[in-house]
Amino acid sequence: MVPRCSWGFNDSFHWFRSGEKSVNWFVRYRAKIFISMSLLGLVVLANIVFMKQDPYQWLYTLPKPWTLSPDEVTEILPRFQQHFPDFQERLKAFAIWRVGTPYEIFKLGEEIAPDPDPLIRLDVSDCTAHVLTTLAFAQSNSWQEARQNMIRIHYKPDGSGRKIPTYKTRWHFTADRITANPYTVNITDSLLAADKLAAVKITLNQEADGSEFLPLDWTRAVELKYIPNDQITPELMKRLPDVCGVAFVKKSYFKKGIFFGHEGMIIDRQELIHASQSVGKTARVDFLDYYFSSSGPIFDGIMIYRFVPFSSH
Repeated sequence: MVPRCSWGFNDSFHWFRSGEKSVNWFVRYRAKIFISMSLLGLVVLANIVFMKQDPYQWLYTLPKPWTLSPDEVTEILPRFQQHFPDFQERLKAFAIWRVGTPYEIFKLGEEIAPDPDPLIRLDVSDCTAHVLTTLAFAQSNSWQEARQNMIRIHYKPDGSGRKIPTYKTRWHFTADRITANPYTVNITDSLLAADKLAAVKITLNQEADGSEFLPLDWTRAVELKYIPNDQITPELMKRLPDVCGVAFVKKSYFKKGIFFGHEGMIIDRQELIHASQSVGKTARVDFLDYYFSSSGPIFDGIMIYRFVPFSSH
């Protein structure tokens, strides 16, 4: 009888086969890891590409602003500064975030008589409130700071240069504000040659019978140049800043001492973001499609203004 070796051929073969299985398992395991990591890399790359295509994707992860408390807004505001360090981009982002805000007219006040509505709010908006509160919040890191910034934007200084929010010191008339307020500056004259513009002389806040439209003990005679409907074209849109304000001329209001019937923000030289009374909320629409309805232009012209940050003063 030939004695069997404790480390014979059969044992060696089984060891080899066992090792081969281990090697195959390890190869398959590494392959699975490689495939998983590759897929993860593709997902990350796709997100990066998407973020570059849509830098405002982050906004869609936020709660709707009209549902938030002041403390909750305060938690979010510094993140706008981080995601959008450029003022104009941040202004655009904040306006986009507010799309869908319920519409209610004349809902800003001084929190005292004769207008006890809040100085600033996000739960509802009208056209002017959307523009001015967006401008205030885009330059703030807290609700309280936005409130102070709103006073800075929405009120005229007294004789000593102080801004005290009262009904009579408020910028009630958009035509007055965009021609005298340092934070919403008229640029209409720079967009077209003078002979392409229309001009109107009007006394703001003075009705046809000479009485005041609002009880302000104030009127202002101005000559305003605006862009008539035949000059509102795709070529004009190309000349606009990336973000700007637009005010809509309404001739039927002139007899009341009012020049504009609406205002909003134009972004990317194409889209209008505005608090729309007809839609019942803040909407984002193609500007030219909105302006030129199937029945014709819905206003009589426009003026364009730029937004100026506090840091420029």
